[in-house]
Amino acid sequence: MTDLSASNVKFTSRLLEAYGLLIELTDEQNEVTVYRIVSEFQIDTGTYAVLQKDNGIPEDEVEILKIIDAADGQPELVTIDDDDEWEDVAELYDELTLPFED
Repeated sequence: MTDLSASNVKFTSRLLEAYGLLIELTDEQNEVTVYRIVSEFQIDTGTYAVLQKDNGIPEDEVEILKIIDAADGQPELVTIDDDDEWEDVAELYDELTLPFED
């Protein structure tokens, strides 16, 4: 794991400003799922979005995707293909959201 820390996180709102609170994503089978933006943040390795299905089930797992700039300058979501990067970002998100006791 890299040395990512909650103190290095900068919260952003590019997706929210560009698309609103709900985002429709299409998977490989052309099925559309509506997600709610839970969080957006920037760290040294990039900018990330935490999304949750907008189905009214608050305990549903979240999806973590990377935000990149599309050719037209709009933010675009892509899968994090690097396992180490995904693990680092997921652990950092847990650190930001889950209460830990010392």
